[in-house]
Amino acid sequence: MATATLHFPSARHLSQLYAGRPENLAAAERLLGLTLVSREDWLRLDGDPERVAAGETLFGLLNEARTQGLAIRTPDFLRFAEGVARGEAAALRALFTNPVVVATQRKTIVPKTLGQKLYLQAILRHPLVFGIGPAGTGKTYLAMAAAVHALLKNQVERIILTRPAVEAGEALGFLPGDLNEKILPYLRPLYDAMGDMIDAGDVAKLTENGVIEVAPLAYMRGRTLSRSFIILDEAQNTTPEQMMMFLTRLGEESRMVVTGDITQIDLPRAKQSGLLEVQRILRDVEGIEFHHFSAADVVRHPLVLRIIEAYERYQNPINPAGPSSA
Repeated sequence: MATATLHFPSARHLSQLYAGRPENLAAAERLLGLTLVSREDWLRLDGDPERVAAGETLFGLLNEARTQGLAIRTPDFLRFAEGVARGEAAALRALFTNPVVVATQRKTIVPKTLGQKLYLQAILRHPLVFGIGPAGTGKTYLAMAAAVHALLKNQVERIILTRPAVEAGEALGFLPGDLNEKILPYLRPLYDAMGDMIDAGDVAKLTENGVIEVAPLAYMRGRTLSRSFIILDEAQNTTPEQMMMFLTRLGEESRMVVTGDITQIDLPRAKQSGLLEVQRILRDVEGIEFHHFSAADVVRHPLVLRIIEAYERYQNPINPAGPSSA
């Protein structure tokens, strides 16, 4: 048996390494096969020498993540603990020896959680990435940052942003106004994210010149999109046919990011979501990455996380029979 005691600057510092949840320490004990005792600003590890060494590695990595500004959430902690248990400490350490920073015209984007960092890395490495998760996790914002960065670096010639216009059934002709006025309500969130990264005057100029194109999904049919960075937002509201149509628009030297929240499907009940289906069809295809966010990756107002968690508890009650009627 071996024992090691790790000391930290403060009790708060130590608590942040395991997301302030004692159950995470219990999970690490099970995964690594050791005993952890936390008191104030120190952590004692007891177990076989190799198990204790693995525990020291785990908390060393977590501490390194914290010093780089990442907020450790429960999914992050479990990712680290599971990785160390599998002997993948070197791969985890590489996440910090190669920081992910994306520069845009107005600001530099730095991931705020491990989940965001893995997602942004996937976007930079793969031609097609799916970002799936709840609101506030940064899936669309980070995709936009990567697109703007690629444009500024001349890696692509155009940014193409699209969403399915579900409320209008893609029949936008019945709406008042010209095309821009018709599609603006559906695409406003994409414009908002872009406006955070490019000056408003430049956005207008680039849009006028066709360098930035914003259009509903129906307008993608029949096109081949080359040398472009294409983002499909709200993809949970695509049908399987629309999803296949969109994915097959990918042209030479182009990249695609598809984002969506499978808990927010607005399609008629009779229609299946293309985002649900595509995960089963393409999960083993090389060059495609599926990244799943959880509620713990939410980086909006703290109340947003509590709202999402409350809805998850309501939709997935512990009692399968559901609440009793009064």
